[in-house]
Amino acid sequence: MAYKIIKKEMLNPTVFLMEVEAPLIARKAEPGQFIILRIDEYGERVPFTIENYDREKGTITIVVQIVGKTTQDLSKLEAGESLLDFAGPLGQPTPLDGKKKVAVIGGGLGTAIAYPQAKKLHELGADVTLITGFRNKDLIILEDECRAIANKLIVATDDGSNGNQGFVTNMLENEIKAGEKFDEVIAIGPLIMMKFVCQLTEKYNIPTMVSMNPVMIDGTGMCGGCRIIVDGETKFACVDGPDFDGHKVDWDSAMKRGRMFKSYEQRSCEEGHCRIGRTNNAE
Repeated sequence: MAYKIIKKEMLNPTVFLMEVEAPLIARKAEPGQFIILRIDEYGERVPFTIENYDREKGTITIVVQIVGKTTQDLSKLEAGESLLDFAGPLGQPTPLDGKKKVAVIGGGLGTAIAYPQAKKLHELGADVTLITGFRNKDLIILEDECRAIANKLIVATDDGSNGNQGFVTNMLENEIKAGEKFDEVIAIGPLIMMKFVCQLTEKYNIPTMVSMNPVMIDGTGMCGGCRIIVDGETKFACVDGPDFDGHKVDWDSAMKRGRMFKSYEQRSCEEGHCRIGRTNNAE
């Protein structure tokens, strides 16, 4: 069964949105879950968090950053073409019921994962403060979409090029110091960002949930590639998560594991292991 690409849109020079026809997945998908896709018979299995779903249209939307071989290959596909495999929904849905006032933090591409969680909270009647952070204004994504589902949207840039300089931790602490009482903080983004958000919220005794998205291979917990340490115990992000109590995550071990495969990915790209017919290096 092939999965047709309905829409493809570049959000910035290195990030694109892709809407895929997958009615069975769309029927059951919830915020926090992910899919695993394979472009063709030559491709690797790669997980992507579900950015949005449309049950009526039967589509799943993912947001992809071009960082390695598979994402480069995926970026070359256009609407009308198809993916060979598209499996899901995988992982546990984010527990969002019962929240009254929540700060949702999205760092960079993490904004695409934070968006469906903030949207669902908004639909459930929660007061949502959505804080997103980017290196500069040219990298900002989904700003209009986020504004539509947040009671308050704060977009910050490291260099201040959008008129609001600072890190997401600065913006969150400003809100706390201004008197905001959050039931919970949800943080999604680079590991180092989530670590510092958790250090901040621990100081203010605010429960904090993080979305862990390490290397996943089979999505069933059998390969062990996505294991992390939470409260001293080994957990598998693909089946136990991807959401965990951020105050209990062993961040140092998570970041060490996150760096393990960088050299392999770089070597794969340098050696030209790309899709047949898609690059000049195809053989």
